[in-house]
Formats: sequence, C-alpha cells, structure tokens
Amino acid sequence: MHELTLRAPQALVERVSDALIDELSALSVSVEDADAGTDEERALFGEPGMPDPAAGWQRSTLRALFDTPAAAEAAAAHLPAQAWASDLHVQRLEHLPEQDWVRITQSQFAPVEITADFWIVPSWHEPPAGARHVMRLDPGLAFGTGTHPTTRMCLRWLARQAEVVAGQRVLDYGCGSGILAIGASLMGAGTIDAVDIDPAAVQATRDNAQHNGVVLGVGLPDLAQGLYTLVLANILASPLKLLAPLLCGHVAPGGQLLLAGILARQADELTPAYAPWLDLRVADEEEGWVLMHARRPPGAAGD
Repeated sequence: MHELTLRAPQALVERVSDALIDELSALSVSVEDADAGTDEERALFGEPGMPDPAAGWQRSTLRALFDTPAAAEAAAAHLPAQAWASDLHVQRLEHLPEQDWVRITQSQFAPVEITADFWIVPSWHEPPAGARHVMRLDPGLAFGTGTHPTTRMCLRWLARQAEVVAGQRVLDYGCGSGILAIGASLMGAGTIDAVDIDPAAVQATRDNAQHNGVVLGVGLPDLAQGLYTLVLANILASPLKLLAPLLCGHVAPGGQLLLAGILARQADELTPAYAPWLDLRVADEEEGWVLMHARRPPGAAGD
C-alpha cells in the first residue's frame, strides 16, 4: 500500500478528493485538520444555539491510498500541475508496510460487562468465566454494541429485573441493532417486537437475532400493535418527547416503560411530556446520562 499526503486550503478539498478517486485511482481519501493540536485548530461541529459550523477547515491534510507506487507517483505529479491547484502542496509519498488490519481492529474491542453474569462478547472472544448470559455482537457491524452508557443502563435494568421480564410481551421501539430486544430475550421475555424507522436497522436486528439464536418480531414501526407489558425506547430526548402519546399508548395496565438516550439535564423536560399518561422518574444515571422508568397502574387505561 502507498500513501500520498497533500495539504490543501478548504476551497480545494472537494475538488482534489474527487480527482483522486474519480481520475487517479485512489483506493480511499481521508481528510483531517492540518492545524490539529495547534492554536489554529477549529472544531467543525456546532452546538445548539451557536452559529452554524464552517464547511471545512482552513487548511486540510488529505491522505490518499494507492495499491501501486506508480499510481501514487502519477497522482503526486499530476495534481500540482493543474492550473487550479497552485495552492495544493505534496507533503510526502511513502510505502506503508502490510498489516493485519482486521486483527488490529479486533484487538481494540473487549467483552462488555453488563452485570457479573451478563456480558456482550465479540465473536472473536471467548466469554468470561462466570458469564451465564452472553450476547454476541460485533462492534462496527450494528447500530448499538453495549459500550454506550444508555445501552448499558437499559441492559442492566433488564438483568436486574429478569424475574419481572420473564414471560412478558416486550416492545423495543427504535431497535437499532436489536440489542435491547435480544437482551430481553436472554432474560426470558416472551413475545418480543423490535421496530425501527430505518430498514438497515431492521436488517441488522434480524441478523443479530439470528446470530444469538433468539426469535423476535422485527419490522418497521407499524409492526407494533396493541399493548405490551414492557416498552423500551433508547433514542434521544427530542424524539422521545414527540413519541410520548404513542409509547404510552402501547403500555398495558400494570406494564412498564423504560426510556434512555436522555442527558441528565433533559430529565425535567421528559417528565411533563409523559405526565398526562405516566409518572416518569429517573431510575439510573451513568456518565451524565439517565434511565427513566414509569409503571402504569393495574387496571388503568392505555390512552
């Protein structure tokens, strides 16, 4: 593998990237802030209430990979010779030693402990001793892998409430990788529906359910019908507020609602949004995120 490193002003980045891929046979192109780690470094991602972020860095470093030295050398000679590329500069051209990138990537991910006997384990690892419940889920192949506090809190709640979860009808709304639905199944839940608006998430959930040997109903949101004794939703605070009537409408009398994806400072926004239907309260907190829980009284209507 051969890497060509270039430096370009923001105005040239897109044009240079397109030329490398479309005309010069680059296998890939990455773009980084050329001023990263200096006083000139600038973040591109804005915050709520702040001005829109800039379209790009003032100066960027582009790294293009080629499969032959001839292709890399041709690109290094061709691009600076273009009339529009007077501000483009070649930094270096070097050979990259062959490495087992799959093994290097895998070594960065270890099993994730949910409780002492419940673990999420990548397929290339053996389960830890004492793990009675094991979920197989590979990082990078799904929309949720158990490493985020919101997911861990949901799974921890399911594990600690296993006797309650057992046999229940469960809805995982916004299932992503299906990790919560699979977790509910491992804890003995009965019928489980997992739904998402993203067809890619639906497929990821089907694949992960198959890999873990669990049976789920998986589909788009209209699959969710009727009442459930446990409704799970790990999304974000804003959509959770909008979904309050829908999610509460699926909670059966005596059933429970578990919400995540909520920052601690957003808890006070969720409580009144759900107040017409359920008394939502913080059940757990980790790294600035909270888990919120509510129970519908037995015999109470669902709408």
